[in-house]
Amino acid sequence: MKWILTTALILSSTTQYPVQVTAQTKQPLTNKQPTQPDKTPASAQQRTSRPVFILPKAPAGLSPVSGRRAGMGSRDNCRAVTTPLTALVPFQEEQKVGGQTNKSIIGVVEGLTTSERPTFWFYIPYTKDLSNSSAEFSLQDSAENDVYRNAIALPSKPSVIGISLPSTALLEVDKTYHWYLKVRCNQETAGIPVYVEGDIKRINLDSRVIQQIEAANEPRQKIIIYAEKGIWFDALNMLAERRISNYKDTSVEEDWQSLLQSINLDNIATMPLIKLPTR
Repeated sequence: MKWILTTALILSSTTQYPVQVTAQTKQPLTNKQPTQPDKTPASAQQRTSRPVFILPKAPAGLSPVSGRRAGMGSRDNCRAVTTPLTALVPFQEEQKVGGQTNKSIIGVVEGLTTSERPTFWFYIPYTKDLSNSSAEFSLQDSAENDVYRNAIALPSKPSVIGISLPSTALLEVDKTYHWYLKVRCNQETAGIPVYVEGDIKRINLDSRVIQQIEAANEPRQKIIIYAEKGIWFDALNMLAERRISNYKDTSVEEDWQSLLQSINLDNIATMPLIKLPTR
């Protein structure tokens, strides 16, 4: 009888043990708090970021000092201005010109593009009411041959203007070009015009960058990618077109200011914007 009773107790405890283990295993799951979903839509998260330009490694073919982003304050009888003639291009300072009150600076002035006919943007403080005034934009290849040269109409008020290339002019891939914008406030006076100059190089995008851009759902996402990858002219041109067509959109205005501030052009960021017709 004792042997039978002992065997029954062992069998009873063995049968109950898995149930207890199972209960202990499930208990933490019953007390676990459910994971809270992220209630912030992806579109809202994207709106919090702004275009910021990241300077890429300088492309081959650029000279150590390739241009001038800001023109002199008063030459060729041009009146003194608070904000000088300025090219909307990234700039790496190399040297300051001594003796100039506005500290006109020369250095590496260059930008990349994937477009065969990019638009070039400049802030022009001089206006068309100046008598005997003129302005000229030119683009040259590495052998200093003209790819494009044309007179530019001065704006009716100080503005940022866009100069597009015509169908007869185009940039070739992996070639560097040099551009100039020169302004004479009085053609009857001999002397050096107020001018800015710099380099531009057309490149092909890396396949990974192409995939990112193709996957972007909105134009501003593409602009942010171009800026982050150092493709200055593509980011600037896309954003300038958006600003012209959506001039009442404060978000587009803030994107524009963010992009220009990232290359230290805060003083240009709020200026009016005009795109000249292609001639």
